[in-house]
Amino acid sequence: MGQPTFFEELNDENIGGVAYKNLNLKKKILAYFTQHNDATIADLARELNASTPKVTHLLNDLLQEGLVNDYGKIDSTGGRKPNIYGIAPDAGFFVGVEVKKFHINIGLLDFKRNLVKSMEKIPYELQNTAASLDELCSIISRFIDELSVPREKIMGMGVNLTGRINYATGYSYSFFHFNEEPLSKVIESKVGIRTFLENDSRAMAYGEFSSGTVNQEKNVLFINLDHGIGLGILINGQLYYGKSGFAGEFGHIPFFNNELICHCGKKGCLETEASGQALVRNFQAKLREGFSTVVMRKHKQPDQVTLDDIIQAANSDDTLAIELVAEIGEKLGKGIAVLINLFNPELVILGGSLSTTGDIIRLPIKSAINKYSLSLVNNDTQLMLSRLGEKAGVIGACLLVRNKLLSLA
Repeated sequence: MGQPTFFEELNDENIGGVAYKNLNLKKKILAYFTQHNDATIADLARELNASTPKVTHLLNDLLQEGLVNDYGKIDSTGGRKPNIYGIAPDAGFFVGVEVKKFHINIGLLDFKRNLVKSMEKIPYELQNTAASLDELCSIISRFIDELSVPREKIMGMGVNLTGRINYATGYSYSFFHFNEEPLSKVIESKVGIRTFLENDSRAMAYGEFSSGTVNQEKNVLFINLDHGIGLGILINGQLYYGKSGFAGEFGHIPFFNNELICHCGKKGCLETEASGQALVRNFQAKLREGFSTVVMRKHKQPDQVTLDDIIQAANSDDTLAIELVAEIGEKLGKGIAVLINLFNPELVILGGSLSTTGDIIRLPIKSAINKYSLSLVNNDTQLMLSRLGEKAGVIGACLLVRNKLLSLA
């Protein structure tokens, strides 16, 4: 038998001794390349605090496996010109899966953050049943089977779910909590790819932080405006998880004095009046009262109207849709004003399906922020729309997996 490959060592739970140390150094080399694009052997030796012969040996292993490219000589002030090295884009790949209430987004990212293939809005209904979990795994498996990339080059997969997710243990406490085994391990056994679980809002936030709207900002809030309301938090350049990975339950702040029962079982949550599901409920109630809208050209009954229908109507200048989206925006803005007073962020990003209504929801949110937050605090805060849209969660999931696999064990 020959020397095991980087991928084989990465998945070997029993690796130890010199092989373990070398694997960690290789991971450090790849991690350095992901952050700095390229480097010389001298750069790597200095960064890793390792000898030049050691770095040269490990780099040669990575070169032979096609994980690293030699990009030739660079200009030097004198003496021998050193070679510069960088990660090969096709060294490894990552699958990202974003599970929404009524669809799935899925994509393949290479080592240099290029989205090689993506599929958006694959029809799927998220239900807390074994059949729904099986369907999810089947959709993922079909996507992977149809890729031109060999399975062994897929280093890992990130799956985003709504609700309470413990990213460290791989348990979901909101969906598919049927087994003693972590959900990440259940999906991994069904699909055959190393799997990591993440909260959907946090993964979307990380996609925007890494490849989207964020430039130099270090303190950022990402608001996921969908059927529910989620929050991703970046503090001093780092994702904030809380003790068990449950930080960011913005939608479940007891904000209203009402008798509406949230899906979490409590009354008066922000989600009950300021979310996509609240918008659908309000819109359907207006239809029953006899209000006119272009949406009813498509449906015969109010109960058939979906959130996507309302968003499409608002973007087509439908008066009822615009008015109700603006009402949601005003309530959301009041809630976001609380977050701004608490966190004093540089940037607030609006993402998720409701953000696709653009200024229809952004302007009432901005107006409410100005009304309810402290002016000295909100003067420092920009309010922007997501740049990545439906791709945010997929890209975030892939990059978070890449980070986990390249971090030291």
